[in-house]
Amino acid sequence: MRIIGNLLWLLFGGLEAAMGYFSGSLVMVFTIIGIPVALQTFKLGLLCLWPFGAEVIDTSSPTGCIRLPLNLLWLIFGGLWACLVHVFFGLLLCITIIGIPFGKQHFKMAGLSLAPFGKDVILHV
Repeated sequence: MRIIGNLLWLLFGGLEAAMGYFSGSLVMVFTIIGIPVALQTFKLGLLCLWPFGAEVIDTSSPTGCIRLPLNLLWLIFGGLWACLVHVFFGLLLCITIIGIPFGKQHFKMAGLSLAPFGKDVILHV
């Protein structure tokens, strides 16, 4: 069932969203300051590519007190917009019964796009 959901997801917009996150990641990696942000947008792109069966967990790496300022900068410079877009499409998809599983995946991505530093994406293929 996961494979069918992921294939439908890719067919109806998931691939375009993932390519948007990957291209943003590629642009950010050209600057030294943008490399941590590029890693987070790549993480979001992976989740957009294969959301059914993926899980977002807290990371165990000791980043310390830098996590909060990075998440705050992320929120100000684009994370809020990405979150709002995912929430909008999640609500739009939850109008129909068939769209509810896809809406839930958008809500999962909204949570990650709100504060990606300190979280990991685990893909269960």
